[in-house]
Amino acid sequence: MDTNNVGRMESQNQHSQSHEPLPTKGTTFLRTCFNGVNTLSGVGILSVPYALSQGGWLSIILLLSVALLCFYTGLLLRRCMDSDSLIKTYPDIGHVAFGRKGRAMISTFMYLELFLVAVEFLIMEGDNLHKLFPKESFDVFGMKIGGKQGFVLGTALVVLPTTWLRNLGVLAYVSAGGVIASVILVLAVFWGGAFDGIGFHERGELWNWNGLPTAVSLFTFCYCGHAVFPTLCNSMKDKSQFPKVLVVCFILSTIGYGSMAILGYLMFGEHLASQVTLNLPTKIISSKIAIYTTLMNPITKYALIIAPIATSVEETFPFRESKMMSCLIRTCLVTSTVFVALLVPYFGYVMAFMGAFLGINVSIIFPCLCYWKITTGFKKFGTERMLILMILFIGTFVAVVGTYTALTNIMNEVKTK
Repeated sequence: MDTNNVGRMESQNQHSQSHEPLPTKGTTFLRTCFNGVNTLSGVGILSVPYALSQGGWLSIILLLSVALLCFYTGLLLRRCMDSDSLIKTYPDIGHVAFGRKGRAMISTFMYLELFLVAVEFLIMEGDNLHKLFPKESFDVFGMKIGGKQGFVLGTALVVLPTTWLRNLGVLAYVSAGGVIASVILVLAVFWGGAFDGIGFHERGELWNWNGLPTAVSLFTFCYCGHAVFPTLCNSMKDKSQFPKVLVVCFILSTIGYGSMAILGYLMFGEHLASQVTLNLPTKIISSKIAIYTTLMNPITKYALIIAPIATSVEETFPFRESKMMSCLIRTCLVTSTVFVALLVPYFGYVMAFMGAFLGINVSIIFPCLCYWKITTGFKKFGTERMLILMILFIGTFVAVVGTYTALTNIMNEVKTK
């Protein structure tokens, strides 16, 4: 899941609430579909081949199951919004369902997810630049820094000035190319396998029980767009068409994810790295296109990811209108993401943790709980309620197992480093 639209959409929502009368115009069906696909099609596309290699060929069924489940919970959020016309954002749904505690819980998970996505951007840049320039190292004040760590620091210095901008309209416009970038990435990988000599010779495993927790966690991360769905719905001219928007978005995103997973697994099999671009030979033109496309996205999206967190933090400080204070807070945020990226530079495992702990809660468990509480208050049991109860049970189980597996893998990597 890529949350690159969250900053822009929260800004638009705040703008609409601060001026009267409310605007009567809204986005078209096609534009909303584009924004929705852009939300769902993110950095997860790099890791779906690795996820498939962890679970085996049959785990593609799990990808389709997760897509269907997240589509259903997206519909539940839409129904929650129908219960109160004042609901504009996901935290609003939590507030209507469980009061201030519900709003605080959902907001915390959303901001933590955004923070870790920013961390993943830095790790991704470090990994892919190190792939292009493996022998590069850096001397900083007499200290020799390895290439991967140096590239993480360099990327942070590049994106830092963009985080100081409060008006992110230009960056938001640039980031709209995310869908095109995803298409280019899939086509470049396909071209490398079909025409640049890599081939599709790997057979892979049919099923791998040990890798299933990681596979499901990574698949779930791909569909973590629920934080944006309420805002997307409210932005539409005709809100009744939002279920159709979800159908289009999930179908197109699943086609993209499924295609990349199958291509990558056929090309590299059990040897897949956490990012498929790390397996590509750098001497061929298709690989360079794929890697450079991957490198551009984080640079244009990083500021959008950090903006909602920065705005939330700034509101708790005095002198919140001070540009100097704003720059200081945003610099500290960037520094903290660099620290985490250097401390835990494991792209696949961090993404698996996000999918298991944050993704399942935000995209599956919270929508079910909020819908049940808002509509019946946990008092009635019918066919749909039993289905939701089963989803809650399975989601909780997968979240616990997936989170434990991801944290265990991270700790093992830290110990062996």
